[in-house]
Amino acid sequence: MSDKQLHSENFNSSDIYISSQVFSQIIQNFDNLNIKEIEPTTKNINKNIYEGDLSIVIDELVDFIFKELNEAVNNKLMKQNVLNYIIKHKIILQEIYDWLLNNQNNSNSIYLLGYFIYNGIGTDSNSQKAIKLYHKAAELENIVAQIVLADLYSLEKNADKNYDKAFKLYKKLAEGGHACGINNLGFCYEYGIGTNINKQKAFELYQKVADLGNSTGICNLGWCYYSGIGINVNMQKAFELFQKSADLGNSIGMSYLGWCFLYGIGTNIDKQKAFELYQKAANLENDVAQYNLSSMYENGDGIEKNMDQAIYWCEKSAEQGNKGAQNKLKELK
Repeated sequence: MSDKQLHSENFNSSDIYISSQVFSQIIQNFDNLNIKEIEPTTKNINKNIYEGDLSIVIDELVDFIFKELNEAVNNKLMKQNVLNYIIKHKIILQEIYDWLLNNQNNSNSIYLLGYFIYNGIGTDSNSQKAIKLYHKAAELENIVAQIVLADLYSLEKNADKNYDKAFKLYKKLAEGGHACGINNLGFCYEYGIGTNINKQKAFELYQKVADLGNSTGICNLGWCYYSGIGINVNMQKAFELFQKSADLGNSIGMSYLGWCFLYGIGTNIDKQKAFELYQKAANLENDVAQYNLSSMYENGDGIEKNMDQAIYWCEKSAEQGNKGAQNKLKELK
């Protein structure tokens, strides 16, 4: 679901956590777009780039994005990881974009062109054209495109939001055994997104995906034990699960674990550890950790007070749409 924290004490439907693309503007009338607008326009591809080699790179990139989505990697960080992958393979960005334009013959290339267009990789960003491609790839049963569309349907601010469609897509993905589908279906049951609230069902789904070793599922399960969602409250268990998720490199798990150390949830208070975890998660572009890190700098809570750092991290969080940071930034400046 998005790059926001999965849970919040002040949850509302506009704060739903989305596991893939964060659509920063309202998308309207994309069904009226003419697919011809994005047909290939560039014919002269570098002769040193072999079509077969790029086909392999395209498939590997889509598989890489799929794995990132399953672990709820922040969209900003994911984009940088994609660019690093391209650089590592010594591919000129414009060449791979041009190749995608001229090779729209399978669902992976269709989806990836949409990803490039949405994120402004090798071209100007255009959400409407990107979504048209996502729909086309999803109709060809492309799993990653289906994940993106489910996320699109679940965005409160999106003009095309449709919780019923989001729920059905997440259910389909979950039935296919895909971790992000199981996680997000659990989220739907937890908060009543396209279905009735069923805390027990949410817990069972989070348990299922956690048993698969998915770091986000482990974190969600920890939240269940903290909040008593489908299970009795157990702070020690919550702490252990957040620790396990953080150890797997999950920035959300790191943020929750930092929170545990900051307030002594399931463990002793250790503000230095809290700071280190928030710093690590903040560097992984976790907006909640960035906001919490800002607060620690602002208040000198366990560290030396530093208003410049407080403003810096608050700005980073606000840029990602964190409402608390956006409001706080007005006070800090």
